[in-house]
Amino acid sequence: MNKIKKRIIIIPLCLVACWGVYKLLPGSDENSDNANNATQRMSGGGKPLNINGLIIREQSLSDDIYINGRLIPDEEVNLSFETSGKIVKIHFDEGSSVMKGQLLAKVNDEPLQAQLKKLEAQVQLAEDRVSRQSALLEKDAVSKEALEQVKTELATLNADIELVKANIRQTELRAPFDGIIGLRQVSEGSYASPSTIIAKLTKLSPLKIEFSVNERYASDVNKGARLNFTVDGRTETYNASVYATEAQVDAETFSLKARAIYPNLRHELSPGRFVRIQLKQKEISNAIVIPTESIVPEMGVDKVFLYKSGKSQPVEVQKGLRTDANVQILSGLNIGDTLIISGTLQLRTGLPVVIDNIDSLKTDNRLGKL
Repeated sequence: MNKIKKRIIIIPLCLVACWGVYKLLPGSDENSDNANNATQRMSGGGKPLNINGLIIREQSLSDDIYINGRLIPDEEVNLSFETSGKIVKIHFDEGSSVMKGQLLAKVNDEPLQAQLKKLEAQVQLAEDRVSRQSALLEKDAVSKEALEQVKTELATLNADIELVKANIRQTELRAPFDGIIGLRQVSEGSYASPSTIIAKLTKLSPLKIEFSVNERYASDVNKGARLNFTVDGRTETYNASVYATEAQVDAETFSLKARAIYPNLRHELSPGRFVRIQLKQKEISNAIVIPTESIVPEMGVDKVFLYKSGKSQPVEVQKGLRTDANVQILSGLNIGDTLIISGTLQLRTGLPVVIDNIDSLKTDNRLGKL
């Protein structure tokens, strides 16, 4: 009886052990299912991957250089007298507009004026002498040398008068060009010398934009090149053109200095401000531009994945101009292709994908170089 009970217990245990071994055999149904699932995943089957797509369209693209610069006046000078003396009159208001040739200040010229009157009083007498000597020479009453002597005395007198007048002009401070005069540094009654700065005169129209470009782009900055610039605190974009460059690249900074000109007719901009410059090189029409993150580098080759018939397909591409966000594609893509722009690290050939969203490329159509 005990032997029968033992046999009854042993038989189920053996059946359980055999079933476990069977499940582990390669031919079992469960292992076959797992193998089939792995095969499906390797062959592109399985659950589809949700992705975002971008339909390739033509765009207009400009190849630009972005650099910093500063505004400088067309002309600027520290005003001072050419001679020394006491300032007797100041004829300008601080911060006002002045015209070229306008009298701005005056130093004492009374001694020079007195000397001028003395010399001018002698002119008539000297001219009479020349006239009398000429008449006498015609009658052979005097020598030719006597006539030449009085002529020389008259010429010397006139030269002295011109010298005094020149010294008087040096006592006058006049504007060398149209502009805005700044704050005056002296007062009437103070003594001025050629080293004394009276005020600063600045020409605000036009303004110059001074900037430097890397030597790589030196050949792109030519006379007449157009540029746009912006100024902090203002929303407007201003236009200017290059009018001159240095003759050679700076040996220390490896950059080329250039200047552009902006009319500034309304005096809305002031010198000394920093500007952000966009220097246009060329305009590219019908360009293909895609997000940088959609490119997958692989063994020195750049690839992207396209959505085709519900699956991902890799395509080799050739890059052109680029920024931090976007890159131009020279070959490999066609207008109308649907580019996969998300989940690129999980993509492989023939992987089933489902498009959740078709994005539009966020770009200002400008690719720039610094």
